[in-house]
Amino acid sequence: MKKSQILIIEDDDLQYELYEDALAEYDLVRATSGSEALLKIAKTVPRLILLDHILDQGDLGLDYLPELKELAPHVPIILVSGALEVQQQIGALQGPRRAHYCLSKPIDLHGLVRTVEVALHECGDREVLRGFEALERSKRIDAEFLFSRSTDRLSRQSELRKQVVNSKDRPNVSALARAFGVARKTIIRDLQELIRRGEIKPEIFPKWDQEDSQ
Repeated sequence: MKKSQILIIEDDDLQYELYEDALAEYDLVRATSGSEALLKIAKTVPRLILLDHILDQGDLGLDYLPELKELAPHVPIILVSGALEVQQQIGALQGPRRAHYCLSKPIDLHGLVRTVEVALHECGDREVLRGFEALERSKRIDAEFLFSRSTDRLSRQSELRKQVVNSKDRPNVSALARAFGVARKTIIRDLQELIRRGEIKPEIFPKWDQEDSQ
């Protein structure tokens, strides 16, 4: 089975050796600067990126976050640093070009391994797929809800028309609302729609009750 590739952007040799031991089950690729990382991603997109903040050549990992997300928008990024302020960490985890996780140094390697496992399983392509599935479910639910409301309204209006079409008295809106289990304004709107469609005569719903529909 092919190992998941993780791009580790880290300039410190000792820190990288710790990552090698902790993440030995993965295919690790290393970059020591942000610019080198961009070149590697352009050739092969990894499954996950582990991004250190303080890098070689004066690079700051956080500065490269937007470019990394531009090249690999669906790849989860774990930002690692002991130099970021709380507000910087919060900012890194927000917005469309964000990191998924932010871990502090000295890093808990057991915590790192768990975070990597969760990120690979829950984030990236699967996260995007779940988002599309949720959107489709939402659309279906909305459509079913709207269809149900429309069906209920038409059924109520049909029964309402039968009750008032031959009546010589003006309709008792309050009584009809209670009978159908809806608000007075709903009955008034139903009567107005029936009049617009020519199913009942306009005089059935006289001027006296127009203010109730406001």
